[in-house]
Amino acid sequence: MSAPQQPVTDDQPALPDADAASDDAVVEPVDVEDDGTDEPRGAGGGGDDLLVREGDVAGDYLERLLDILDVDGDIDLDVEGDRASVAIVGGRLNDLIGPDGATLEALQELTRLAVAQSTGVRSRLMLDVGGHRAKRRADLSSLAAETARRVSSSGQPERLSPMNPFERKVVHDVIASVTGVHSESEGEEPNRRVVVLPDK
Repeated sequence: MSAPQQPVTDDQPALPDADAASDDAVVEPVDVEDDGTDEPRGAGGGGDDLLVREGDVAGDYLERLLDILDVDGDIDLDVEGDRASVAIVGGRLNDLIGPDGATLEALQELTRLAVAQSTGVRSRLMLDVGGHRAKRRADLSSLAAETARRVSSSGQPERLSPMNPFERKVVHDVIASVTGVHSESEGEEPNRRVVVLPDK
């Protein structure tokens, strides 16, 4: 049973609308500068300060959650490019990752909402648990490079398995660095996938 929504007051920023085209799910090529506003992220010189604040809010939120769940883990905060990056490390964390990272994805969305409620800005924060995303990024980079080699050699397009927005972005970034091939996304969530095609 879900809790009733509380009304938004003047001192409480509204949560962002959930939409199917989140920053991670933009039809590729991904425009990492698009945060849903007309101004560039951090306009006015406060971008890094905002990202640090996002990390701090996320760290506090996740520490409380770990306490409630009675899970041992340390919180590492960082800024990677134009995103706050938070990692939960140590302990037995498989329950926070879930099958194919599904629990991790949900936890990331909850953390983003907590950050948005505190800062008043929609967050693009990235969360990793137990190195799951880092390992997945390495595996996907290898897969993308090998697929690009095959497509370049055969001249035939290849469709990869369905992936979440984070995974598709990793693949698109690798394919973009390879000459002779390009990539597109097709399909609807949760079956959206990357297609690697030869350049004409």
